[in-house]
Amino acid sequence: MHTILPFLLAMVAAIVLLNMWATKLKIAYPILLVVAGLLVSFIPGLPMVKVNPDLIFFLFLPPLLFEAAWSVSFKEMKKWYRMITSFAFLVVFFTALSVAVVANYYIPGFTIALGFLLGGIVSPPDAVSTGAITKFVKIPKSTAAILEGESLLNDASSLIIFRFALVAIGTGQFIWTEAATSFAWMVFAGTGIGLLLGWFFVQAHKRLPTDAPSDIALTLIEPYFMYWIAEQIHCSGVLAVVAGGLYMSSKRLSFLSSASRIKGYSVWESFVFILNGIVFLLIGLELPEIVNGLKADGVPIKTAIGYGLLVTGVLIIARMISAYAALIATMIFRRKSIPHARSVKRRWLMPLLLGWTGMRGVVSLAAALAIPVTLESTGAPFPHRNLILFITFIAILLTLLVQGLTLPYFIKRTGFFNGLFAEEEEEETRKQMKKGLKQHVYNFLKNKHETELKDHAGLEKFLHMWEERAKAADDSWMNEKTKVIFIEMLEVQRQYLVELNKDPKINEEIIRQQLYQLDLEEERLNSI
Repeated sequence: MHTILPFLLAMVAAIVLLNMWATKLKIAYPILLVVAGLLVSFIPGLPMVKVNPDLIFFLFLPPLLFEAAWSVSFKEMKKWYRMITSFAFLVVFFTALSVAVVANYYIPGFTIALGFLLGGIVSPPDAVSTGAITKFVKIPKSTAAILEGESLLNDASSLIIFRFALVAIGTGQFIWTEAATSFAWMVFAGTGIGLLLGWFFVQAHKRLPTDAPSDIALTLIEPYFMYWIAEQIHCSGVLAVVAGGLYMSSKRLSFLSSASRIKGYSVWESFVFILNGIVFLLIGLELPEIVNGLKADGVPIKTAIGYGLLVTGVLIIARMISAYAALIATMIFRRKSIPHARSVKRRWLMPLLLGWTGMRGVVSLAAALAIPVTLESTGAPFPHRNLILFITFIAILLTLLVQGLTLPYFIKRTGFFNGLFAEEEEEETRKQMKKGLKQHVYNFLKNKHETELKDHAGLEKFLHMWEERAKAADDSWMNEKTKVIFIEMLEVQRQYLVELNKDPKINEEIIRQQLYQLDLEEERLNSI
């Protein structure tokens, strides 16, 4: 314990420092973390990093998926659900199938089942890597929504393939009827469990006398409960966390106080950042052990690298083919659903860009490490486990370095998204939203507190100031507010914003920013 604790603390410190350096260099921090982990692993005397395969999913995936579900715009997901679901399910399956066929043909001893296992591991793109990389370039909200929505669902689809492949390898057989029934159970039961538990947790927050610290503590353990309970009844824990997280996110204004929302945002941001950092460092730290395993299996490193390059190439090509297939299908059946582009040429280049965003990361590593060391049925060593781990590492490293480093350059150099941003339109939306809020609050005071206004000189002045504010173009605030009425006005503004968000033309990110400002204002009032 005394040797591993300083090492863990040093890992967290390294994550923070590398993130600062990555920000200064304007590159995605997962790239530096993977490279740093690889370099650190060769330092002699460091403790060997080993993660229990049975715990890897449970430790990392639930909170990462839960936080992603809270961050994504559900309205945008509904708008682009056809493309999101096609990328999250059809593209993942096509990618896994492509990897399975190529691996079965080119890698000696690789069965179709082992190929599907590898395909299920490396098929889902990593949301953290994509988000960290696109942070330095501006992309349209439609593209961002597709990437975010895909990242939430493709983890579930890839892990379902992973599980079926494990069963086929362990039993030596695969029955399609049983697989279809099991797939339906995992999808629908997992989603149902997530929604049910999400509703239960919302009710618990509402009825229990919680404060901000207890609310945050509960949200930290809730994704683990969702995942664990779903896994106990053999359905998808990933879909349970995603469904429950989306449901709770949509109800956040009804069961969390402004203090819980503000403080929880900071806590979760730091928690998820550390988790992601640890996983990306682990990717590099695990390599020496994987290489030793390959040597023990008699697989030359050069040959294993060749297999890794081959599989990575299949991943990139399969994703691009799928992106073009999705665009063609959308043009034939749902032409109005195609994301906007300035020209036909740019529309046909968009799948190329979406194909180039397929960086691999956290989920791929977690799945690879979760492969059991031995077969449960016979106790024999799991076939080609070290080779699968090595190929996964190569796929993660190459997609992060090659695609991750070049994606921002391509976007800036080609000017692909130039002219697709409506900054003036969004600024006008913000102005109209704020003007509507001021008028809405004035009408609320006028109608609800008319009696009190007649008998109270201070409140009459208060109404007059809100009347002037509704007419004014700036955001000047009045002095000596009436605290109770003002907090009530903040709630009225939230209700107005919730209704405004139903307009499909309104960017939900603008609404969320304004809601956050209202939370900050309420906290300022509560501190008076």
